Amino acid sequence: MARVKRGTTVKQKHNKILARAKGYLGRHHSTYRAAREKTEKAGQYAYRDRRVKKRDFRSLWIVRINAAVRSHGLTYSQFMNGLKKAGVSLDRKVLAEMAYAGDANFDKLVDTAKRFTTAESK
Repeated sequence: MARVKRGTTVKQKHNKILARAKGYLGRHHSTYRAAREKTEKAGQYAYRDRRVKKRDFRSLWIVRINAAVRSHGLTYSQFMNGLKKAGVSLDRKVLAEMAYAGDANFDKLVDTAKRFTTAESK
């Protein structure tokens, strides 16, 4: 069996990893071993945080809606409950955008939610 020389193949493999590690500090961008460890860890963080990002945005939307609704005299849970009873099915992303922009339609939604929460408490 003939001998296989792998110099070019290994060099390509190393260059691929080093290209991913471009911009890392210290020897992590120039040494293959350190760069491989860092890029593997970076991939783990990226995989995990693609899921965490969804949680973070949902909590941001809830904070924004709550802040806007409290100025109208409601809490977030009362507002969402009133919208649900009114049959309004807007997601939190849209509601947060409306609240952040100061949209007049958001004020109408708050009034609608108020009507349904006060009607229930009487």
